[in-house]
Amino acid sequence: MAAVVGFLVTAPTLAADEGGTFSVIRSYARNHATLEHAAGTISVGTLEGTATTLTSSGEPFTQGDHSLITCLFYAKSTAESVSIEAPCSTTDGSGDRWYTLSRRGAGDIAPGGGGEGRWELMGGTGKYAGVTGTC
Repeated sequence: MAAVVGFLVTAPTLAADEGGTFSVIRSYARNHATLEHAAGTISVGTLEGTATTLTSSGEPFTQGDHSLITCLFYAKSTAESVSIEAPCSTTDGSGDRWYTLSRRGAGDIAPGGGGEGRWELMGGTGKYAGVTGTC
């Protein structure tokens, strides 16, 4: 099954001893499989798409930059809880990569499935090495 998913992230970042913020909109095509199981409903899949930086207080994120994203995700839901995790690698036009991890314990995997979560920027390669932040 394939679906298109998108969301907006505004994250504070920390590079070395500097700080800053940026907003990015991400849009994906989702491909996944779901299995009904004794442990609950389990879904795994990929997200592939683009990210565009909407605003930025400075480097290494630049307003108007476009990047390609590849993510894997794992979601498990039971009557009592939901657990969703998605590590992603985003590659900019110069070939530098930045890594993120999205997690949440509410909602579902459907587009607009909601639920509060946490988005972590976990550094990367080139100009993104050592850049971290959360949203």
